[in-house]
Amino acid sequence: MSASPSGDRVNPNRRQAWLAWSSGKDSLWALHRARRFSDLEVSGLLTTITESYGRVTMHGVRESLVNAQAAALDLPLYTVRIPTPCSESEYESLMGGAMSEAAKAGVTSVIFGDIFLEDLRAHRARQLARVGMDAVFPLWGIDTTTLAQTMIDQGVRAYVTCLDPQKAPRALAGRSFDAEFLERLPEEVDPCGENGEFHTFVWKGPGLTPPISVEVGETVERGGFVFTDIRACTARLA
Repeated sequence: MSASPSGDRVNPNRRQAWLAWSSGKDSLWALHRARRFSDLEVSGLLTTITESYGRVTMHGVRESLVNAQAAALDLPLYTVRIPTPCSESEYESLMGGAMSEAAKAGVTSVIFGDIFLEDLRAHRARQLARVGMDAVFPLWGIDTTTLAQTMIDQGVRAYVTCLDPQKAPRALAGRSFDAEFLERLPEEVDPCGENGEFHTFVWKGPGLTPPISVEVGETVERGGFVFTDIRACTARLA
């Protein structure tokens, strides 16, 4: 596991937590809410990078952009590199090692952006309990229609980087996550993509200072999913 540097200062009087960082909107909003918890100190971000591609697993976001997000949030980024293909047992072993290291460093909790998937929540809790840590879910139980609209209203800006064409229209790949996007979603698609319909890269929102200047690149289909490349842009944001 590798870590990027940060100017963040840890408060020793609060529980130390890392946030499972996917690069997407829900991760940012979970961080935004978790930073309001009086007993919790977010001291790092944890992400998985598919080594052969150099991109965030499943989201398909370039590693350089995740590093830019961490720098803007003033938090160290802890990276777990996974092979492709990666079996479930291999993944659990790699993540277990990362969590053991975190626990030794004084981290007691991991924050997740999950909203309503009960089996996933239970799985995360079981895995962390093995190393004496607990899971925190700042978004849990929030109505996803309300949550999606709240994020947009509060200035969260993101692009769709990956979608499952069996669950969401291909035409939404690379689209901005905004009010128009929500209007175009079929009724059966969750507004936050909680069922794996789509994933995002967040470039603007609470705590992202400055916003990440990016542009939308090529869209390709690979492994049954549709990916849109998001790349750094040198143009100044308005």
